Amino acid sequence: MPKIKYGLKNCYYAKATISTTDGSATYATPQPWKGAVNLSMDREGDQEVFYADNIAYYISANNGGYTGSFESALIPDDFRTNILGETKNTDGVLIETVQSQPEHFAFLFQFEHDNTNTKHVLYNCTSGRPAASGATKNETIEVQTETLNLDAKAIYNSSLQKDIVKASTAASTDSTTYASWTTAVYQPTA
Repeated sequence: MPKIKYGLKNCYYAKATISTTDGSATYATPQPWKGAVNLSMDREGDQEVFYADNIAYYISANNGGYTGSFESALIPDDFRTNILGETKNTDGVLIETVQSQPEHFAFLFQFEHDNTNTKHVLYNCTSGRPAASGATKNETIEVQTETLNLDAKAIYNSSLQKDIVKASTAASTDSTTYASWTTAVYQPTA
C-alpha cells in the first residue's frame, strides 16, 4: 500500500475515434509526451443528499469527470497536428487556422509512490489551444513551460454498457496489464 506520491512521468496521449453508433471510442496507439511537469485535475460533480423522515433518504452521486491543466516543457508538434488540428505545410511550419477543430483523446500518466507506481488513463479528454507566452532572459535563466487546459468527461464503454471516466492500476493489477498500459489504451471488459 503506497504511503506517499512524489512524481509524474510516462505521459502519453492516444487519439480517440468516437463511434456514431453508440458513442464508444477506439484509440490509436499511445504516443509519448516527454517533459511532464505538473498535472492538476479537479473533480466535477458532487453528492446530492435528499433528506426525508429526518434522515438522508436518498443520496445521488454526480460524476462530471475532471477539469484541470497539464504543464509540460513543450507541447509536441504531433499533438498539435493530431489533436489540436493545426496543420504543417510543406515548409514545415505549423499553422493554426480558425477552422482548426480539436480531437478527443485519452491521456495516460503515471504517479510514482514509495513502493509502486500507479498508472492512470483518462478516457475522453479534450483540450483547447494553449496560450502563447514567454519571457526574456535575465541574469538567471528560468525555464518556460507550456500549459494545456484539459477536460476529461465520461464516454460509453460498450463492453461494460456504462459510461467510464478513468481507470487506474492497483496492487492487484496483473503484470501483463500493468506492463502493456502504454502500448494500447486499456479498455475494461465485463
